[in-house]
Amino acid sequence: MISKADGVIEQSGVIPYRIKNGKIEVLLITSSTGKRWVIPKGMIEFMMSPQDSAAKEAWEEAGVIGQVLPTTMGTYDYQKWGRTCRVETFLLQVETVLEDWPEAKLRKREWLSVKQAVKHIQEAELKQILMALPDTLLTLQSPPE
Repeated sequence: MISKADGVIEQSGVIPYRIKNGKIEVLLITSSTGKRWVIPKGMIEFMMSPQDSAAKEAWEEAGVIGQVLPTTMGTYDYQKWGRTCRVETFLLQVETVLEDWPEAKLRKREWLSVKQAVKHIQEAELKQILMALPDTLLTLQSPPE
């Protein structure tokens, strides 16, 4: 979907995460060219919500299935096709890691700590979103007062 006002390409993506040995791990994947580490993301599919579309990208690009949390983590911009792409990000609590998935031959994937993931990512706004992850998860797990 392209925003008519400024020509920005609207996308959605997920930050796949799991808790392993009491620590948060984030799954990053390589870009389709293999030159950068990114999160699963893509164009918002016709007749799909941003969350459902992002979950589909996680399956296609990273081979993970799980529950997408409904609240957005924020947005970040990057350049592609000579345009600005704006990605609305959501959390994906990973439930299944597949051994075979549609883009398995195209991409690498790696589980990293939040700190390591931040070092691998280029986009400053996405780094900020990742750094907020521990506090966000703590808030989501805290009972309401």
